[in-house]
Amino acid sequence: QVQLVESGGGLVQAGSSLRLSCAASGLTFGSYVMGWYRQAPGKERDLVAAISSGGNTNYAGSVKGRFTISRDNAKGTVYLQMNSLKPEDTAVYYCTAGSSFWAPTRYWGKGTLVTVSS
Repeated sequence: QVQLVESGGGLVQAGSSLRLSCAASGLTFGSYVMGWYRQAPGKERDLVAAISSGGNTNYAGSVKGRFTISRDNAKGTVYLQMNSLKPEDTAVYYCTAGSSFWAPTRYWGKGTLVTVSS
């Protein structure tokens, strides 16, 4: 059974940083594209960033230069370092795994809430 478990969310002030982690189990981690999606209240779920097994990355324009996705294949973990957070980054963040570099959506975690106050 595939499990993706996110951690690291919380309440922070604008301009702060947070690092999200996602521990994966039940899959051959190194074979999957890993991603982070987010869903703000009343909005659709959108891709934030993705990383291939080889380390190629893909970012949404709204987070490019502020967020960094990385992975540790030995630990089966993917990270999202979020800097210079803005109130509009407030959302539930979901860890995902899949085969598509542009939409890795085969498996989903349950999400972790990030709230950025102004």
